[in-house]
Amino acid sequence: MLFAKTSCKFIHISMKRSGLFFSMLLLFKMAIAQEAETEAHRQQRMQWWNEARFGMFIHWGIYSVPAGTYDGKRVDGIGEWIMNKGKIPMVVYQKYATEFNPVKFNAERVVSIAKAAGMRYIVITSKHHDGFAMFKSNASNFNIVDATPFKRDVIAEMAAACKKYGVKLGLYYSQDQDWNHPGGGAYGGYWDKAQEGSFDKYIDDIAVPQMKEILTKYGPISVLWFDTPAQMNHDNAAKIYDLLKLQPNIIYNNRLGGGFGGDLETPEQYIPATGLPGKNWESCMTMNDTWGYKSYDNNWKSTRTLIQNLIDIASKGGNYLLNVGPTSEGLIPDASVERLGEIGKWMDINGDAIHGTTSGPFSYLSWGRSTRKGQTLYLHVFKWPANGILNVPFKNQVKGAKLLANGRPVKYTTNKNGLTLALPVAAPDSVASVIALTFVGEPVVPAIASVGKMATASSQLNADNLPAKAIDGKTETAWHAAASDSVGVWLQVDLGKPHKIAAAGIQEDKGVIKEYRLEYKDGDQWKTVFEGKKIGKGILKTFEPITAQVFRLNISKAGAGIGIKELMLFTEEF
Repeated sequence: MLFAKTSCKFIHISMKRSGLFFSMLLLFKMAIAQEAETEAHRQQRMQWWNEARFGMFIHWGIYSVPAGTYDGKRVDGIGEWIMNKGKIPMVVYQKYATEFNPVKFNAERVVSIAKAAGMRYIVITSKHHDGFAMFKSNASNFNIVDATPFKRDVIAEMAAACKKYGVKLGLYYSQDQDWNHPGGGAYGGYWDKAQEGSFDKYIDDIAVPQMKEILTKYGPISVLWFDTPAQMNHDNAAKIYDLLKLQPNIIYNNRLGGGFGGDLETPEQYIPATGLPGKNWESCMTMNDTWGYKSYDNNWKSTRTLIQNLIDIASKGGNYLLNVGPTSEGLIPDASVERLGEIGKWMDINGDAIHGTTSGPFSYLSWGRSTRKGQTLYLHVFKWPANGILNVPFKNQVKGAKLLANGRPVKYTTNKNGLTLALPVAAPDSVASVIALTFVGEPVVPAIASVGKMATASSQLNADNLPAKAIDGKTETAWHAAASDSVGVWLQVDLGKPHKIAAAGIQEDKGVIKEYRLEYKDGDQWKTVFEGKKIGKGILKTFEPITAQVFRLNISKAGAGIGIKELMLFTEEF
């Protein structure tokens, strides 16, 4: 085995070619997979994922040793980025490996926690941007077996535990950024001369060999999660993409780069206001403010928020990839375990309304969300009505209604506007109570009030960026203001007749808006519905219903490139 010279203590780059057996196996599997994938195979490949709806993300590595603190000072940003944000030299950072001895790690315990929470798959970091591999690698000895006193292959143990408990295993692999192997990508540029080198050589000597390892050593890998492809060109990405054929049923995300779109869209730390219709998508989110462990990040989201996020995402046809960041001892923080246990109790009762469901038919419900499974509609009630009356704008014939919590039937009546349910005084669950409706036919529900209506604007960039593109119900289109406009910009919607509007969803294209107001026209005056400083990737605001015909998004301050993907106005039920 030949090693490249380096000043880094733990990095020995293997240049040895794979053995004859592996080469023949690789060529054979690639040859089989050369034919273009059929739609039937794609659906079969994606089926389990589309039914899962809930998974666990695990960010774990030697960054859990400093746990957010370097040289006696707290480092801003997320825990796994401490080397970059703290500009820690390679030789210093690599010493954390000698302190990484997570003897309390138990793969079966981790997988059992995920399964009990209702999670159907796990995605764990096999190598993050710091270049440290959580598996035994022959391409570099900067790995958990060769560089730490722990000397155990975490990915092998997770693979065995996932197989035992029937949970799908996915792997995160940082194919572009690598701050501890010369030539690897580094956001913001290198801060240590030892990092300098050829990116192409890094791809050939580290990324490709390690990808071969994780795709061949651990049995079925269900998901491959790439990230931050800043330098990936088509040729480099193709070398990695070709290796995916070693796992013909694998699903990969949209972050490989080089023009490879992937199977999944990956909104990070947010939930798209209306989902991403027609696409497979997964919102990855943290329980606190970091992915990798930080000892002092105690800004934990409540169990209520986490459960309602899960429901919100499922109601829009997406999956929820919820993160945990284990400590350097190998333990999931108690706050995460506690919340996952509470989610699991809710899922024990209501899991049928999440697993195997598709998006609900409603664009907006003031009291909650909905999911669907065949001819069953699940109503997830966040705001239980004090008077016991729940109005549902659903005009189909209903065959029955019951509470999932106890199976008790729910009485209902129909009218020209939809369905009215007579509920018990007390909610079965304080976070979200679920009612199952069985119905006939395809759902008949109200359209979004603003979609397809008359839109005008202060300006437009060109003929491809008409105001109408912001109210067409499609997030892949957008209205853009003229390039020179940054103040006094507006987008107006005329609903044709007065509507009782109770909520608005707004999604920006580039996130440059700094001050805005949503207004409605009352006679000759414009009156404010609500205002804010940031819209970003999507907001949904509820308010006391306002009856008006004309609404306007007034942008008073913004950077260059103002664009709105969707401006949606929602009516209340009835």
